[in-house]
Amino acid sequence: MAVFMAGLGLTQVQAQDRVYRCPGTPVEYINNAEQARSRGCALMQGGNITVIEGIKPQAANPAAARRSPAAAERVDSAAQRARDSDARAILETELRRAEERLAEARKAYAGGEPEKQGIEGRNHQRYLDRVAELKEAVGRAESDVAGIRRELGRLPAANGSTPPSNQ
Repeated sequence: MAVFMAGLGLTQVQAQDRVYRCPGTPVEYINNAEQARSRGCALMQGGNITVIEGIKPQAANPAAARRSPAAAERVDSAAQRARDSDARAILETELRRAEERLAEARKAYAGGEPEKQGIEGRNHQRYLDRVAELKEAVGRAESDVAGIRRELGRLPAANGSTPPSNQ
C-alpha cells in the first residue's frame, strides 16, 4: 500500500513539472502532453505557474439592507449633550492655543519687516526667505483659527455660553 501511495505522489509531482504554454488570445497553460502536441503548445522551462482564484462576491445580507440609520443604536439626549459639551470644550481649548500661535506668528512677522538676524545683514536673500516663511506661518495659523471656529459653529449651542468672537 505504501509503495502504491508513493507511486501516486510521484506521478502528481511529474505532472506539475511539465507545463505547456499554448499560443492564442488569451494565452493558456496546460499540463496535458497530448493536448499540448495537438495544439502546438511549447514546453515552459524554469518555473511553475501559480493560479490565484479571484474573490467570489457574497450575496447581500437582507437584514442589513433593511436596517435604516434610524434603527441604528441611538444615544440618549443626556449622553449626546455630554459629548457635545466635551467636544465644545476641546475645540475651545484648541481655539485658544491656535489664537496664541497666531499672535506669536504675527509678532515674529512684524508686519512684514522683522528685525534682521546675524548673517541676514550681509545676505539679503536669507532675510527674504525668512520673511516668506514667517508670512506662511501667519497664513497657516489664521487658517487653523478659522477652521476651529467653523467647527465650533457646527456644534449645537451650549446653554449659557457665547459664540467665539472673531478677531
